[in-house]
Amino acid sequence: MGNICSISISADQPISSCWNRTTEHANYLRKLPENLVELGTACERLRELRNDVKRKVDIAEREQMQPLDQVQGWLSRVETLETQVTQLIGDGTEEVEKKCLGGCCPRHCRTRYKLGKRVARKLKEVDILMSQRPSDVVAERLPSPRVGERPSQATVGMNSRIGKVWSSLHQEQVGIIGLYGLGGVGKTTLLTQINNVFTKRTHDFDFVIWTTVSKNVNLENIQDNIWKTIGFCDDKWKSKSRDEKSTSIWRVLSEKRFVLLLDDLWERLDLSEVGVPFQNKKNKIVFTTRSEEVCAQMEADKKIKVECLTWTESWELFRMKLGEDTLDFHPEIPELAQAVAKECCGLPLVLTTMGRAMACKKTPEEWKYAIKVLQSSASKFPGMGDKVFPLLKYSYDCLPTEVSRSCFLYCSLYPEDFQISKFNLINRWICEGFLDEFDDMEGAQNQGYNIIGTLIHACLLEEGDVDYQVKLHDVIRDMALWIACETGKEQDKFLVQAGRTLTEAPEVARWMGPKRISLMCNQIGKLTGSPNCPNLSTLFLESSSLNMITDGFFQFMPNLRVLDLSYNSITELPRGISNLVSLQFLNLARTNIKELPIELKNLDKLKCLFLFSMLQLSSIPEQLISSLSMLQVIDMFNSRISDGVVLKDSLLSDDNEALVEELESLKYLHDLGVTITSVSALKRLLSSDKLRSCISGLCLKNFNGSSSLNLTSLNNVKRFRNLHISNCSSLEDLEIDWAWEGKETTESNYLNSKVSSHNSFHSLGWLRVERCSRLKDLTWLVFAPNLKTLIISDCDQMQEVIGTGKGGESAENGVNLSPFVKLHVLRLVGLPQLKSIFWNALPFIYLNKIHVRNCPLLKKLPLNANSAKGNRIVIAGQKKWWNEVEWEDEAIQNVFLPCFVPVGE
Repeated sequence: MGNICSISISADQPISSCWNRTTEHANYLRKLPENLVELGTACERLRELRNDVKRKVDIAEREQMQPLDQVQGWLSRVETLETQVTQLIGDGTEEVEKKCLGGCCPRHCRTRYKLGKRVARKLKEVDILMSQRPSDVVAERLPSPRVGERPSQATVGMNSRIGKVWSSLHQEQVGIIGLYGLGGVGKTTLLTQINNVFTKRTHDFDFVIWTTVSKNVNLENIQDNIWKTIGFCDDKWKSKSRDEKSTSIWRVLSEKRFVLLLDDLWERLDLSEVGVPFQNKKNKIVFTTRSEEVCAQMEADKKIKVECLTWTESWELFRMKLGEDTLDFHPEIPELAQAVAKECCGLPLVLTTMGRAMACKKTPEEWKYAIKVLQSSASKFPGMGDKVFPLLKYSYDCLPTEVSRSCFLYCSLYPEDFQISKFNLINRWICEGFLDEFDDMEGAQNQGYNIIGTLIHACLLEEGDVDYQVKLHDVIRDMALWIACETGKEQDKFLVQAGRTLTEAPEVARWMGPKRISLMCNQIGKLTGSPNCPNLSTLFLESSSLNMITDGFFQFMPNLRVLDLSYNSITELPRGISNLVSLQFLNLARTNIKELPIELKNLDKLKCLFLFSMLQLSSIPEQLISSLSMLQVIDMFNSRISDGVVLKDSLLSDDNEALVEELESLKYLHDLGVTITSVSALKRLLSSDKLRSCISGLCLKNFNGSSSLNLTSLNNVKRFRNLHISNCSSLEDLEIDWAWEGKETTESNYLNSKVSSHNSFHSLGWLRVERCSRLKDLTWLVFAPNLKTLIISDCDQMQEVIGTGKGGESAENGVNLSPFVKLHVLRLVGLPQLKSIFWNALPFIYLNKIHVRNCPLLKKLPLNANSAKGNRIVIAGQKKWWNEVEWEDEAIQNVFLPCFVPVGE
C-alpha cells in the first residue's frame, strides 16, 4: 500500500463551470423568445436615450455650437446597432414560429442556437451603450463666426461704386440689391470688395455668406457653401438630402441677421429651395448678374448698373498693368499707350488683358502694330480671342432664342459708337426674315422691340443718347464680329469694314462668300464691276461718299434682301437694280437722286422704301408706288416737292393728291412718312382713315396763305412720331380743339383744364419748327407728353415756347402741367423775340442737351437744383448770352456753371 499514490481531485469547480456553460448554451435555445422581447425593450430604451441626446445636439447646433466627437461617435454606434437589432429581431421571431412535432421541438436546433447566441450578445451591447451614454454636455461653443476675407487685387475706380452699394445696404426699405452690367466690367470684383469691407467695418450681421452660382446652377453646392459659413460641413451634412439641407439652413438663418452675397446669377434663384429665409429686409441679399432681367426676376429692391470705367480710371488701370518701365522706355509710347487704352472702352477685363500683353512691348513700331490689329481684328490681339471674347460670349450663348442671337450679331454691321435707330433696325430685321412670329407688321415690330429689350437687359446693347436709339459697346461689337466672322459657318460670315475711311471697295473676290457686307461710313466714291454674290443678303453702303454705281453692279446678287444707299451723293440709280428680285428693304434717304427709275417696279417683294430728305427728288413715275403692292413702310418725310412744276407722268405735283391716291391703294401699308405742301392735300390725306392711321412722319412745307393750322385731326394717331413744319411764313397759330368733360375747349384756355391721358399726341417724339416767321408760341405741346427732341429755328416772332395762357389767364391758373417730361434735346436757334421756354422750373428727367443760339432775350431757363440732376445736362450757347442768364439764386447758378459749353458767336 506504501507504493500506492493517493491523489485528491476537487470536482466542484470544473463541474460547476461546465454546468454553467451548458446552462448558458441551453438558454440560447430555451430563452430565445423571452430574450427577443427583452432585446426589443432594451433597444427601445436606447432609442429614447438616443433621441434625447440628438435633440440636445440639434439645439446646440442652432446655437452655433460644435457637437463633441465622442457624442457624434456614440450616436453613430447607436444607429448602427439599431439597424442590426431590427434585423435580428425579425430573424429571431421568424425562427421561433418554425416548430415541428406538433409544436414541441424546433426544426433546426443549430439555427435556433446561433440566433439565441446573437440575441444574448446584442443584449450585452445594448447594456454597454446605455452605460456609455453622453453626459449633459454634448457640444462646445466655438469662437464667433467671422467674415472670410476673399483674395483680391489692387483695383481702380471702386471706391464710389462700393460706397453706393454700402449705403444701399443700410437703407431699411432695401433688402435685395442687384448689381448688373457687361461681362468683364468688374461686378465680381465689386462684390469681393463689398465682402471684404465687412471684415474691416463694424456691422450688425451675424453672418456674411459668399457663394458663386454660375451658369449651371447646382443648388446643393450653394447649400454646402452657405453651411460652411453657418454650420459644420461634415460627413453627416453631406449625407443629407437637398430638402434636409434646406430645412437645416432655414432653421439657423431664421434666428440670425445675415448678408448673402451671390455671384454670377444667370437666372432666378429660388431662395426658399436653398433654405434662405427672407421674411424681412433686415437681412440683405446682394447678387451680380449680366442681365437686368434677372434683377426683375429676383425682385430686387434696388438695381445698380456697374458702369465701365471713366477715361481717367481706365488710364490708371492700364498704366498699373502695363508698368512704368514700359511707359517710360520710349518718348512715343505714352501717346500710343493712350490710343490702345481708349480701344478698351473702359472695360476692366480688356484693360487688364491688354495692359499685361503690352508690358513687354518696348518699341513704337510694336505699339503701332498693336493699334492696327485692334482696329482691324481685335480677336487676333493676344488674350482677346482665347480669353476675353469667350468669356463675353456667355451672354450671347444665354440669349433665349436663335432669333435674338441673329438680331444681336446684325448690330455689329454698324460702325463703332454708331447711334442705331430702333425703328430702322427692326424694319431691317423684318426684311431679313428674322421676325416671323406674327403675320402682321405691328406684331413683327413689337417682337423686334421685345428683342431689343432682351438685348439691353442682357447688357449686350445699350440705350442711345435718346430712347429711340441704341448703341453697341465697342468691345461687345468686337466680340460679335469675332462670332460672326471667325466662329460662324462659312456661308453665314460677315464682311464688315464700316468706318475704316476706305477709298476703294474690297476686291471683288472677297464679296463672293459673305452673307452680310457693311462698307458704311467710308470714302469709296465709286462701285464698279459685277461681283458674284450668291450668298449676299445684306449690303450696307450708307455714308460711303458714293457718287456713282455702274449699271452691272447689282447683276449677280439674287438673294439680296436689304440694301442701304442712304447719305450718299449718287444722282441716279443703276438700271441693274431691277435684278434685285429678292429685295425687301431699300433706303435711298439723303441721296441726290432726281428721279426714281421705272425699273423699280420689278421689286415686287419690297416691304420698306425710304425716300426721306431727298431734296433733289423731282419725279416719281405714275403707278410706281402702287405697283409695289407689298409695301408696308414708305417714308417720304421732308423730301423735295416740285416747286409748282408739274412733271409729265410724275406723282410730285403741287397738290400731292395723285400721290395720296396711290398710297391709299397699298393694301399692307403700315407706316407712312410724307411731305405735304397744301391745305387741300393735307385735308385729302387726313380724310382717308387708312392713311391717317398709318402716318408716322408728317412734313408740312410752304403752307402760305393760311394764318392758322388746326392739328386736331392728328391727335391719337398712334404711330405719329415725327412732325416737321417749315417755311410757313403766313402761319400765326397752331390750333387744337379739345374735348374735356363733355365741353369743347381750345388750346387757348388749356390752363383751366387737365391734360387727358386718352386724347393727346402721345406718340409724338420729334418736332422741328423752322422759318415760320409769324408763329408766336407752341403752347399746344402740353398735349405731347412724350416729346423727346424739340428744334425751333428762325421764327422771328416766337415769344414763348409754352405760353403763360391766352385771354388774360395767369400762370398760377395752370393745373398739373409738366411738359417736356421725356425731353432729351432742346435746340433753340435764331429766335430774336423768345423770352420764355416755360414759366416754372421743370424736372427734365431725361434732358441731356440744351442748345441756345441767337436768342438774346431769353434770360431765364426753366431749371432749378433738381432739374436733370444738375450735372447730367449740357448747355451749349454763346458766351455773351450765358453771362446774362438770370438765376433764382447763386446756389442754382453754381449747379449749372459746369454744364456750359461755349459755341461760336
